[in-house]
Amino acid sequence: MTRITRRAALAMPALLLPANARAQWAPARPLRFVVPFAAGGATDIVARVLSEPMGERLGQAVAVDNRTGAGGNVGVENVVRSAADGLTMLMGTTGTLTINPHLYANMGFNPLTDLAPIGLAFATDHVLIVNPQVQAQTAQEFLALVRAQPGRLSYGSGGNGSSTHTVVELFKLVAQVQIQHVPYRGSAPALNDTVAGNVQVMLDQIASALPQIQAGRVRALAVTGARRHPALPDVPTVAEIGLAAAEASSWGAVMAPAGTPPAAIDRINAVLREALALQGVKDRLTQVGAEALTSSPAELGAFLRAETEKWGRVVREARITVN
Repeated sequence: MTRITRRAALAMPALLLPANARAQWAPARPLRFVVPFAAGGATDIVARVLSEPMGERLGQAVAVDNRTGAGGNVGVENVVRSAADGLTMLMGTTGTLTINPHLYANMGFNPLTDLAPIGLAFATDHVLIVNPQVQAQTAQEFLALVRAQPGRLSYGSGGNGSSTHTVVELFKLVAQVQIQHVPYRGSAPALNDTVAGNVQVMLDQIASALPQIQAGRVRALAVTGARRHPALPDVPTVAEIGLAAAEASSWGAVMAPAGTPPAAIDRINAVLREALALQGVKDRLTQVGAEALTSSPAELGAFLRAETEKWGRVVREARITVN
């Protein structure tokens, strides 16, 4: 499988307009920042952290609007159907922009054509964890165990099509192992059952799993990022254990309705970059296990196309469906 990592996605030269071109557009009214998930989650928190500094630089308030339902599709469609005047933004995610199109039939919109990319905002890695009763102290021992006893162990996820589902299926395809899937109504109960031993394995987001790892309730074996995580310096990356193609991150990106004026897109991209460069914003993102990322609209567009192809292949090969 093709490696789509943050390094590759951001390796292209930035395509930015001069500052005087950016200044040609300014919003006449407050902006709406649509989050396709409930308040309180990482995606919502990042949007709220960014809304104030972005609003200050745009000269208008930026209000977060949570539109939930259908795995995030309700919120995305709300933005797709909004006026393309630069006053509506979406905090899209890996799932809503690049996985859902392969899971849901007849969504009524295509994120690649019905939305305009503005810029990447954040990413968070996953960590492979096992219940301490699993007889594997290292990732290599874990791979040997599941290969010797295919299908004996089970993993929990936040539900069919969630990042904690698709990332494991990618891992399974690359490692050529069989681990049974047990979907839950959210990642929190899946993590609780991993701690309890009702399921033995999970590839959870680092921010969620870290307290349980530090308490010794689960054992961390590998992280899915391109480099070791600062909070888990002794835990190898999937590349270090010979599974480089299993690299994967959950990320967030700011989008607008297709047809939004280029000057508006460029101006919002500029203030997004400025907000993400603030130390206070970086610190807050770190608290929720996220890392600030930036890109030009063109870089994000290329990244979305590559991620859509990557996750489409995973959905097809792993035969992932939603109920």
